[in-house]
Amino acid sequence: MKPLAWMAWTWQTATFFCFIAACLITMLLWEMLKPGGSPKHGVLGLNTTRGDRLFISLLGSAYIHVAWLGLTEQPLWWGSVISVFFALTVFKWV
Repeated sequence: MKPLAWMAWTWQTATFFCFIAACLITMLLWEMLKPGGSPKHGVLGLNTTRGDRLFISLLGSAYIHVAWLGLTEQPLWWGSVISVFFALTVFKWV
């Protein structure tokens, strides 16, 4: 019996968790190379650090994907493309 068989893992699920792990490792390495990450005052009127912007990007992307699944019949890849642009926007201006 496979130890994780009860979780019904698919390659998409594994890719998602690998992406989250890669984001966290990248942020760790970025922080080690350039500590502090000096907070930016963005268009939302908040002072945000790199970690804050990553969190906002991931949370917003989750909402985009859920809305995409609930409101359209189009392939989810389009929601992923929108999420990438959302994340780039967050890191640039938020």
